[in-house]
Amino acid sequence: MQGDVVLLTGMSGAGKSVAMHALEDAGYFCVENLPAELLLDFLKLEQQRGERRVAIAVDVRSSGSLPLLLPLIKDLRSAGVAVRSVFLDASNEALMRRFSETRRPHPLREDRDTNFGALDGDAEDSHRLLLDAIKLERELLGGLKAESTIIDTSQLRPAQLRAWLADLVGPNAGGKLTLVFESFAFKHGVPSDADFVFDVRVLPNPYYDRELRPLTGRDAPVAAYLAAQPEVGLMMGQIAGFLSRWLPNFAADQRSYLTVAIGCTGGQHRSVYLVEMLARQFGHHGHVLKRHRELDAR
Repeated sequence: MQGDVVLLTGMSGAGKSVAMHALEDAGYFCVENLPAELLLDFLKLEQQRGERRVAIAVDVRSSGSLPLLLPLIKDLRSAGVAVRSVFLDASNEALMRRFSETRRPHPLREDRDTNFGALDGDAEDSHRLLLDAIKLERELLGGLKAESTIIDTSQLRPAQLRAWLADLVGPNAGGKLTLVFESFAFKHGVPSDADFVFDVRVLPNPYYDRELRPLTGRDAPVAAYLAAQPEVGLMMGQIAGFLSRWLPNFAADQRSYLTVAIGCTGGQHRSVYLVEMLARQFGHHGHVLKRHRELDAR
């Protein structure tokens, strides 16, 4: 069997509908909630019809067949099928807020006739039931998450998610391990999809320069300021040295994706500059992506 296969899964409310629309726009033939028992037959049929890229969304509504999915993924990869499993995640707080805003029931809620306290008046009990459903869903999907590329959508707008997913499954994504450098603000939380987190808040902060404050780490004056600070060069060199030493081991372990998150206070200056410089330094690696969580949200 040939052709690209994206298996999209994740938490209810984390953005699977947005992601599937993005994949469809990228030229994938999309199928939702295909039972695992039918996966092999479906892919064989697709091969007979002609080679095309396929995206399959699976969520907790197919919980009965979830235990079959991981062995099937391993068998497909052993047979030479390029299966990329993507898991959309979000914090419990973000998921609770989204369900409250949309008034949609969680698929694991037993009392589906209510809208989580929005109309029935028992808000505390409804909040508890929803949180219990989210925790149960995390348990059921834990095995898939461990084998997947994770995208944390807690702070993402739909446009950001579409762009990040397009980068992840684009034509240059195959083959070598994908290396992602992501800047973020600690005041908005650490990205849950990060494999490594480096805290650069100890570095000199351009924010305290009145002329540099409204700029970002992508602007030349800020870059010049930071490049002139010895501590910045030392920090960047140590991060680069660590990655250079261990990237071959991650690639040999058949990892398809590695996210390196660089955080500062506001996610505007220091973290952005280091991400830009590290992405340029590791450009020879192959598939290297840059993300600026706070800047991209503007």
